[in-house]
Amino acid sequence: MPFLILLLTALSAAAADIVIYGGSAAGVMAAISAARQGHDVTLVAPEKHLGGMVVEGLGSADINNHWFRNDIAVGGLTAEFYLRIGKKYGQPHSVYRYESSVAESVVEDMLRERPRIKIQREQRLRRVDKNQARIISMECESGQRFTGKVFLDATIEGDLLAAADVSTTIGREPNSLYNETKNGIRAETTHAQFKVRVDPYRTPGDPSSGLIPTIQPEPLGTPGAGDNNLQAFCFRICLTKDPANRLPIEKPLNFDRSQYEIYFRYVQAGGQLWTPQPRLPKGKTDLGSWHDLSANLYGMNREWPAGSYAKREEIYRYHLDFTQGLLWILQNDPAIPEATRAAWRDWGLTRDEFTDNKGWPRQLYVRDARRMVSDFVLTEHHTRRINPAAVADPIAVAFWPTDTHSVRRIVRDGAAYNEGFVFDDNNWGPFGVSYRSLIPKCREATNLLTPTCVSSSHVAYGAIRLEHTFMSIGEAAAHAAALALEKKSAVQDIDYSELRRRLLKAGQILSVSLVPIK
Repeated sequence: MPFLILLLTALSAAAADIVIYGGSAAGVMAAISAARQGHDVTLVAPEKHLGGMVVEGLGSADINNHWFRNDIAVGGLTAEFYLRIGKKYGQPHSVYRYESSVAESVVEDMLRERPRIKIQREQRLRRVDKNQARIISMECESGQRFTGKVFLDATIEGDLLAAADVSTTIGREPNSLYNETKNGIRAETTHAQFKVRVDPYRTPGDPSSGLIPTIQPEPLGTPGAGDNNLQAFCFRICLTKDPANRLPIEKPLNFDRSQYEIYFRYVQAGGQLWTPQPRLPKGKTDLGSWHDLSANLYGMNREWPAGSYAKREEIYRYHLDFTQGLLWILQNDPAIPEATRAAWRDWGLTRDEFTDNKGWPRQLYVRDARRMVSDFVLTEHHTRRINPAAVADPIAVAFWPTDTHSVRRIVRDGAAYNEGFVFDDNNWGPFGVSYRSLIPKCREATNLLTPTCVSSSHVAYGAIRLEHTFMSIGEAAAHAAALALEKKSAVQDIDYSELRRRLLKAGQILSVSLVPIK
């Protein structure tokens, strides 16, 4: 028995004030904020590289890139992050378009400055120990146990929430649940819909022949009904034309040309495929997928949120192989118009980004997974520009349209059809992210918060899920955790007026108005 005690002690890290699980941008900012407030922090990350999508290819922040100016919602540590990015490029102001490697250097700089942050990389959660509604520790697959007083789930997947038996949901709620209009199955999907008619059948015109790849064999369903579908995932791909920095896009070993039939039919029908644009410094790309036909793989991610680590790796590899094959086709296949191949031909992966993964991001862009279901839920009603539902306890501002990518590709009226995209450019406005959306039901966990899986409906989450918003929520969650520690209270019982005072002192933005770019 003494040996077992010694072994368990050796496998347990020293108790921390705050334990954060997840190396996302939110997790990083929460750790830095908590440490600056004088607390010992353990940042436990399943990832090797910290910073989430800001270091994994999403180099063009959704800030001031539309018809509205939303940098006015960026404050606190998030504003400091973008200002530090600017300094890396020799600029005296914030920079919102940057290389992932530069963003990662800023993340690592900010973490190194805080010796009270203990970082544990590549640690995957196995289980959680609780005493009634209080989390005592979390154990990882390595056998290490991390003990803390307050815990934050900063994963996109909500793995700590699920392990702690906190209520979560996956997919689209029915409109009837929260009296919404944009949730659930869409009666009509117009945004990023096919601009040309694409025959979906293996033998054109013959439904009995089956469907070509990337199309799901399922009916539209009842408009407004809920399901388990998620926004499509993709990579944010960094490419370059610089011969000295360019890696060739090679054909995957398991390449199967038949998997890309929809792309060939699309161009045969007159469709124009998307092409790289140098949006980042040094002529690099942040190649996303928000078009009618690109690298979004609709319906291929349903098993991700609740899947095992092995299942997630399988989904990652599928997306990687498919995307690599797609880029190779766009450069080389004679069925692709020469003008498109020419636009792609000089581009390649970068030698100086994602150097440990042959130029490919180490993470998929997981646009949503699990969401917590708490006593308070942010919904479409809070996102509306006219007569929005009030948020009495804002801790950050979500300043983006209700942006949820399509969730599946089906057959409708005999043609390929993308279903589920919501990008409301007319009836939305900035809104406060409620503190109550960060905390579980009291009976489920009293010392746990989440800045990434906030209690919100599928459509409302589409307005929240931006990296800079996650960063702001992460900082706010750290202030709330610190306040709960100081007052020795449950996270549900802290004084919001005191939290608000501290957030404003830290430079957080809690309220803004919609301002167009002039």
